Amino acid sequence: MPRLKNKVALITGAAQGIGLGIAQAFINEGASVILTDINDELGKEQADKLGEHASYIHLDVCDEQKWIDTIAAVVKEHGKLDILVNNAGITGFDMDAGPQDPEHSSLDAWQRVHRTNLDGTFLGCKHAIAAMRPAGVGSIINMSSRSGVVGIPRAGAYASSKAAIRNHTKTVALYCAEEGLQIRCNSIQPAAILTPMWDATIGTGDDREANIAKFAAGTPMNRFGTVEEVAAIAVYLASDESGYTTGTDINLDGGMLAGVSTPPVPKNT
Repeated sequence: MPRLKNKVALITGAAQGIGLGIAQAFINEGASVILTDINDELGKEQADKLGEHASYIHLDVCDEQKWIDTIAAVVKEHGKLDILVNNAGITGFDMDAGPQDPEHSSLDAWQRVHRTNLDGTFLGCKHAIAAMRPAGVGSIINMSSRSGVVGIPRAGAYASSKAAIRNHTKTVALYCAEEGLQIRCNSIQPAAILTPMWDATIGTGDDREANIAKFAAGTPMNRFGTVEEVAAIAVYLASDESGYTTGTDINLDGGMLAGVSTPPVPKNT
């Protein structure tokens, strides 16, 4: 039996990358999935490709009224909300906002990253709890990052926002338990997952492959992770299999947080 049969899931930032990969995995496991994003053209196109169990709604995660309207529309259409994946996020490098280090970053750039990443996650959790409360059960999955565990010298706002998401996940989990609700809240902490978000860093030109190899060399497993690997963890957290898992962070980092390691050097053949 599909692991998410008859479940209804809403995923933010689902027009591409990790969000889209999770949407595909959820549908494969029997869920009805609502993709949300601010890129309407791409979001609608991807929902159409995913088939009859997918739909698309425009959602700016920084806008609380949009959250209220979106979740109300989901509940009206499907009668419930079982799963929320707070995936939408920005690094700060995908806009012309200047440096992102703690000395030279502007306050506007700092706040813009936090509005999307942290405020968007806060609003998603807030309104998902309310939607899930009548049934008393559900799964909220927040996308944190390896960057939320360690400092990132030239991505201060991103690292700060992801650290806050990690902590807020635990607060939501404890609150729901205290309220007597079987609403679980967990976070996934990916490191280097090859998605379009990396384009601003590794480029799209002739040096792209060299840049990929350069960044992968800093990972003990000596490679980028894949969207499918993140999606597999999301399926577990969304499913009834994780019914006793809440307030937990799951690392997906190729061993980066395990400690210092020297990646293996390929032998000459």
